Amino acid sequence: MTSAERRKLAGDLRSVVLRMSRRIRFSGEAILPPHQATVLLKLDKEVLTPRQLAQIECVSAPSMTRTVSALVDQGLVRREDDPDDGRQVRLHLTRDGRARLADIRRSREEWMRSHMGGLSDEECAVLREAVDILERVVTAR
Repeated sequence: MTSAERRKLAGDLRSVVLRMSRRIRFSGEAILPPHQATVLLKLDKEVLTPRQLAQIECVSAPSMTRTVSALVDQGLVRREDDPDDGRQVRLHLTRDGRARLADIRRSREEWMRSHMGGLSDEECAVLREAVDILERVVTAR
């Protein structure tokens, strides 16, 4: 493959991955807006402060505060004082937050399954291989 062909492939791949990601994120919008769902996904992996979340998501601290407050008001996230720094608050998923996150994941996976319904077994095999390749791309340093 020539350098120009690799450049084109990289651009095409970036474009389709971004479009797919956006479609999947917005497919569960009725369950929870994407920016709130993203916070739940992050908190499922680790306990974070609002400041850390804002940095991870590249949003302002006031914007993240509003998002977190909405999630707290819905009972999906709880605040806890940081035992090491009384000025900080740590955020945890609640039981309802974990349940909502499970609903979001199911909805997103259903979107993907429904859109793969018309693919042949051979095409699904190619996608299986592509997943493995894309995983290597994502984890490459």
